[in-house]
Amino acid sequence: MGKIIAIVNQKGGVGKTTTSINLSSSLGLLGKKVLLIDLDPQSNTTTGLGVGREKIKKSIYNVILGDCDIKESIIKTPFKNLSIIPSTIELAGIDMELIQISLQDNKFVISEQLKKQLDTIRDRYDYIIIDCLPSLGTLTINALAASDSVLIPIQCEFYSLDGVQQLLQTILKVQQSINPHLDIEGVLLTMLDGRTLLGLEVVEDVRKFFNEKVFSTIIPRLVKLVEAPSHGKPIIEYDPKSKGALAYLNLAKEVIDRNESK
Repeated sequence: MGKIIAIVNQKGGVGKTTTSINLSSSLGLLGKKVLLIDLDPQSNTTTGLGVGREKIKKSIYNVILGDCDIKESIIKTPFKNLSIIPSTIELAGIDMELIQISLQDNKFVISEQLKKQLDTIRDRYDYIIIDCLPSLGTLTINALAASDSVLIPIQCEFYSLDGVQQLLQTILKVQQSINPHLDIEGVLLTMLDGRTLLGLEVVEDVRKFFNEKVFSTIIPRLVKLVEAPSHGKPIIEYDPKSKGALAYLNLAKEVIDRNESK
C-alpha cells in the first residue's frame, strides 16, 4: 500500500512546489511508482511538469467534489514512474462549494473527501505526494486527513520558524479529531545560501527544534532549480548533473530509507 505524504507549510515561498516536483520525480527515477497531486489553485506543480490546460479533462477539483472517479483525473507524465493529478483555477472556490454541499447533506464530511478517493487507488503506488497550497484551510485539512505523514519545508532565512508552531498545532488537532495516525515525515531545510552566517544559524536552530526529524539533505539556493519548472521539467531532467538534482536524489533516498527501515 502506497504511502501518502503531504508537503505543507502555510508560509509561501519556502520550496513546497519545488520539493513536490523534484522529490516525486527523484523517487520515480529510483524505481518507485509515484502519484503527485497538485492541491494548489495556482497550478504551479501542474505546469512545472509540462502539463498544459489542453491535457486536463478532469482535475483534483472534480475529484474532491465527487464529479468523477479519481482514476479519470490521473495523467501520466513523460518522466519515469511519475503520474499527476492536476489542478486548475476552479480549485480556488472549492471551500464554499464544499460547505454548501455539507449543509445539504449532513452525512457529507468536508475533511474526508480526498481521503475517500485516495483510498481506492493508494495500493497502485509506492508514494503519493500532495503539494498543498500555502494555507491551513479546507484543502490542506483534506490533505492532512488523507495522509500518512507530513513533510515540512523550511527556508533557511530569518523568521523561518515563524508560523511553524501554528502548523504543528493544526497537525495535532487533525491527529486528535480526524487522523490519529498522521506523523511528521521530516523537516526539509531549503534555499540555503552557504555563504551567509544567517543561513547556517537557521540550520542549527531548526535542528535544535526538530531534532532527528530534520533530513540530512539540505536544498541549496540555485538558479537552475528556479529555471527548471519554466521548461516543464524536474531538475533531474533539466540539469541532471547539477547540485540541485543531486540534492533531491539524496532526499529521495532518505525518504526511502526512512520508510523501508521501519
